[in-house]
Amino acid sequence: MSIPVLLAVTGASWEAEVVRRAERAPGIRVVRRCVDVADVMAAAASGQARAVLLADVLARLSSDVVAALHARGIAVLALVDPAETGAPLGTEERLSRMGIERILPADVSPADLARAVTDAIDAGPPISTAQFAGGFVPLTPENPHHEPPPYSQGAGRLIAVWGPTGAPGRTTVAVNLASELSAKGVPTLLADADVYGGTVAQMLGMLDETSGLAAAARSASNGALDMVMLAKHARQVNPHLLVLTGLSRADRWTELRPAAIESIWSSARTLAPATVVDVGFCIETDEEISFDSLAPRRNGATVATLEEADEVIIVGTADPVGLTRLIRAVHELQTVAPSVTVRVVVNRLRSGALGSSPGEAAAEALAQYAGIQPAALLPYDLNAVDTAMSHGRSLSEAAKSSKLRKAFQQLATSVVKDLAPA
Repeated sequence: MSIPVLLAVTGASWEAEVVRRAERAPGIRVVRRCVDVADVMAAAASGQARAVLLADVLARLSSDVVAALHARGIAVLALVDPAETGAPLGTEERLSRMGIERILPADVSPADLARAVTDAIDAGPPISTAQFAGGFVPLTPENPHHEPPPYSQGAGRLIAVWGPTGAPGRTTVAVNLASELSAKGVPTLLADADVYGGTVAQMLGMLDETSGLAAAARSASNGALDMVMLAKHARQVNPHLLVLTGLSRADRWTELRPAAIESIWSSARTLAPATVVDVGFCIETDEEISFDSLAPRRNGATVATLEEADEVIIVGTADPVGLTRLIRAVHELQTVAPSVTVRVVVNRLRSGALGSSPGEAAAEALAQYAGIQPAALLPYDLNAVDTAMSHGRSLSEAAKSSKLRKAFQQLATSVVKDLAPA
């Protein structure tokens, strides 16, 4: 199988000749000719290549660019004017200081070019999930300091956190459930798949504009997504928690196609025993376009996630309006994922809204009208939530002794029991 390579030699006097040699090189395949550094980085982010051939004259080439390419597991090779090879304090040394592995003369033969690309890839740093230092499965003997977790490898559980309209606290539940699972030593992936404006990144103090989930979706669309690539798109919050940040703008929802989302969750099951996904409220489908599998669907990512999930946690609020919406949501979910395991979480439990015994009132309403008992009753603790949010932390870090945090601990304990044992 040929190695996919990016070629960025625009501006070099020998550009045309290098292009011909690269196209004749055995075992490698030029998948894209890039015009500048920005084009290179965009193509690299899509996961479509394993190596990049750069001209020494490429504008804005820097060590930061090389480091970013290395971080994505891409080997970097440079091509220089043959007259400058071997010159002291010349182009080769400058490129070497940037961290470029191989520096070749532009008149290199196709066979030698292919060999250099292969060697650069083989000589790269070994890629293993042990490098995440959090016990993410499958661990390898490369790192003896981490014991394999007591969960089945490749059988991770996908937990979708969903709920009706009205901001019942889906993201708060998703973030803190994932945090509590990781606190118990369970390698956990938290993903923000809310196409109407996810806020997982903001709640955890991540203020960059890069969407890890969108990047993973691009890799999936190009057939390049696996466990290792997925972990590279995620950000590590603590030794046992990775986060795939969501869309920076709601109008980017077209980037999350259902097929790509399904591929992401498949890789997530291999990466971690538990994947917690925050999804949007709406699961309505447009009947006029649903027959067209290529047409983008605003709620396609949400529906695909609920269909793929092993378990759905439905979040509702402890007031008459919230409970009515929650009961309807339980029935609505059955039309999308009739066989999925369901846990109902009643959020913002407080006296007054449902009488003097709000917990009993909520449980009675759910039993009577939805035929289900709540898995958790989360007390209304605005101070704890505000403290955690203002510090960009979960409740386990910012409000350890709060009643709300203890309720999340109990919820996580019940979830852990369903994880596949080794």
